[in-house]
Amino acid sequence: MTTHTARRTGRPAPPTWRNWAGNATARPLRTSAPSTTDALAEVVRRAAEDGLTVKAAGTGHSFTPVAATEGVLIRPDRLTGIRRIDHGAGTVTVAAGTPLKRLNEALAAEGLSLTNMGDIMEQTVSGAVGTGTHGTGRDSGSLAAQIRALEMVLADGSVLRCSAGEAGENPDVFAAARIGLGALGVITEITFAVEPLFLLTAREEPMRLEAVLEDFDHLVRDNEHFEFYWFPHTDRCVTKRNNRSGGPAEPLPRLSGWLEDELLSNGVFQAACSVGRAFPAAVPGIARLAGRALSARTYTDIPYKVFTSPRRVRFVEMEYALPREAAVEALRELRAVVDRSGLRVNFPVEVRVAPADDITLSTASGRDTAYIAVHVYRGTPHERYFTAAEQIMVAHGGRPHWGKLHSRDAGYLAEVYPRFAEFTALRDRLDPDRVFGNDHLRRVLGD
Repeated sequence: MTTHTARRTGRPAPPTWRNWAGNATARPLRTSAPSTTDALAEVVRRAAEDGLTVKAAGTGHSFTPVAATEGVLIRPDRLTGIRRIDHGAGTVTVAAGTPLKRLNEALAAEGLSLTNMGDIMEQTVSGAVGTGTHGTGRDSGSLAAQIRALEMVLADGSVLRCSAGEAGENPDVFAAARIGLGALGVITEITFAVEPLFLLTAREEPMRLEAVLEDFDHLVRDNEHFEFYWFPHTDRCVTKRNNRSGGPAEPLPRLSGWLEDELLSNGVFQAACSVGRAFPAAVPGIARLAGRALSARTYTDIPYKVFTSPRRVRFVEMEYALPREAAVEALRELRAVVDRSGLRVNFPVEVRVAPADDITLSTASGRDTAYIAVHVYRGTPHERYFTAAEQIMVAHGGRPHWGKLHSRDAGYLAEVYPRFAEFTALRDRLDPDRVFGNDHLRRVLGD
């Protein structure tokens, strides 16, 4: 088996690529922005001939170096746009580099929507699905779970299509490639299931942490989409319940929405995080103020305006997917660790859920799931906090989010993913020479 490495030349050093959080960098030998599948296939073919690795990087919202390469970096900036909308079949086919924001807006203009989505929409569609981006849902899963077909360029430059259903093309590839980590090929086109545009009513309100934990199963069962944020050093949470509504639409008043999302969630929060980073002893007091600052509100709007919100405060994050029945105990353990450790945590802990799915390396593969995400403001030391949280999550059989920080390797991941060997065998078949490999994939998938 050949391990591809970049061949250095006498040319000027290429610019450094950085991810959104600034904690992962790469200096590729070449950068390419193809505008068609054929052009991308030629880039991959030439790179393989030159002995170079190939990685595709979208907007860099992964906190890991999953897209890092010293070979050829593919930027999808020109591989964008809606290619087909089939109202009868309930599908939309979109180029891989299309930002989720652009997709959501285009679908809404056509009277359509995805069923579920995450809480930001800055990522490209391929980057979001490739690492398992998810929102929260009792019955509806991640973005990848809504894929019906996809197209990708393989290591030899050939183009492979795969799709769902008994009559689908390459079903073994489809099962794995929906969350493929960029390890199987470069995605060029994705077909999502969509449905007629609907309304969601969002009910946001503060609650005590213990009340949420005691009623967690009911809150999940009784709401289509439930999530909450707990402010460490306090007993305060902000809960959010999104449920379908017959209308009428009652969007947030513009000033009220700006106050909550821009001023409190971004502007004031940015300032509070900066103070907490400089003066850690102030963090508990700031957390208590933050936990009381957000009041209850209810509004009704189209899905992407309810599911997503602007997030301009930069941070680093670790998230684990646990069996849903383990979530409450894990959160109580996390609270105890924060209280007794002297840690100063300046970011809320986010908790979401997802139903079991059939995607090979999905964090929800084969089991109903609860997600627990821990964050710190960018530039704040995170190692002690993340290590303590990770020990709790691992003890409960947790699966780390593929796009977020963690310390697990292929040995551990093979234990918590029953179909792990199925994925790595497919990788051996599609990319035996590791054209799409890098150091990060070597750690999490093995070699």
